[in-house]
Amino acid sequence: MPAPRPAEPVTAIETRSLGTGFRRRHVTMLAISGAIGAGLFVGTGAGIKTAGPGILLSYVVAGLLMVLVMRMLGEMAAAEPSSGSFSVYAEKALGRWAGFTVGWLYWSLLVVVVAAEATAAAGIANGLLPRIPQWTWVLLFMAVLTVVNLFAVRSFGEFEFWFGAIKVTAVVGFLVLGTLAVFGILPGTTPVGLDNLTGHGGFLPNGLQGVLTGLLAVAFSFGGMELVTIAAAESEDPADSIRRTTRTVIVRLLLFYVGSVALMVLLLPWETASANTSPFVTILERIGVPSAALLMSFVVLTSLLSALNANLYGASRMVFSLAGRGEAPRAMLKLSSAGVPRTAVLASVAFGFVAVLLNFLAPEHVLPFLLNAIGANILLVWIFVAVSQLRLRKAAERDGTAAELPVRMWGFPWLSWVALIAMAGVLVLMWTDADARTQLFTSGAVAVLIVVISLLRRRPRR
Repeated sequence: MPAPRPAEPVTAIETRSLGTGFRRRHVTMLAISGAIGAGLFVGTGAGIKTAGPGILLSYVVAGLLMVLVMRMLGEMAAAEPSSGSFSVYAEKALGRWAGFTVGWLYWSLLVVVVAAEATAAAGIANGLLPRIPQWTWVLLFMAVLTVVNLFAVRSFGEFEFWFGAIKVTAVVGFLVLGTLAVFGILPGTTPVGLDNLTGHGGFLPNGLQGVLTGLLAVAFSFGGMELVTIAAAESEDPADSIRRTTRTVIVRLLLFYVGSVALMVLLLPWETASANTSPFVTILERIGVPSAALLMSFVVLTSLLSALNANLYGASRMVFSLAGRGEAPRAMLKLSSAGVPRTAVLASVAFGFVAVLLNFLAPEHVLPFLLNAIGANILLVWIFVAVSQLRLRKAAERDGTAAELPVRMWGFPWLSWVALIAMAGVLVLMWTDADARTQLFTSGAVAVLIVVISLLRRRPRR
């Protein structure tokens, strides 16, 4: 990484250069697409197996925590829209070392997530068409979505809107069919009552420990919602897009996640849940939806590719913002005539193509390796969001500008502290779990390395 140089304020660079082709529906769908992935469609089975019906509490707690984080982020983003989002706010609140750390931590998270999602999608495609090697699918997916991200931002937004609409439609369809099945309205179904909630060991068959373990499993399910504050910087009215979208996205995702899980624990005895089988498939098969497994394979595949697409976008804009502040190579500021940071896109997608080689060499080991490498990076980013909001809001109150904020955090400063303490609690939970502890060490090591690099870059030269 080059030595830091004086740079224009990032918002000035973005306003002059980046495209502004996103419409509000594009921004909204991008945020939803980033947050709805295989974690909802497949991962809920493992959570139900761990906590029983009490997994509902795990999702509610995780969802409420995400509501607070998004409200804090929305307050800062509506006041100063930026493609660097929380990296820019951390820099303002804590200094350049924090902006550098958050920006590179998030970028490294997203480039690994992109590779992991491409690998997971390739695994599904390989299951449907086993004659085509898994590495070939990874190469195909990465190539196609790289091209999509090199288009003008409006074309990208339109692609992502319809791509994401497929999985949103699937979730809505599941909510409708599941609700009808709960009340026995569908042919061949009878009202299920509360037997699956209160029987089979009760609502908390594994006690509070099961809920806490489940919380650890689902705490990161909502990751990706923060993309809305990055994407809004390329909309025609960034502040208004952030103000409206952060509110609607939160409500919709809570409905999708909590509503879907509520139907699962109502319709299925929790002991039948499996980490290897999607509860969506099991329920759809029970209520008579033809080819449910094949249908959900298509939906999960689409979900992964949509999330990959959104995360690649987020990574490219983050490194573009870092370059604008002199914290990344200046080459990342190069733009196409349509205002797309193409060099930043290519840099962000590079590790995804490395994953092609990894899938060729050891396809069965790639995904666990990548998921373990991601660790708790997103949780560290959210903690920086909370700390930044606390400091910037205090500064606004001292300056007398707090009343002018387009979006304001509820119950400040108490709810901000509640969110920060809750996230610290999740870190403690990770420390108590052997598998999660490894991820915590990985994330901590990456964060410390980035902080050290930042401090070394700022040492005065002799």
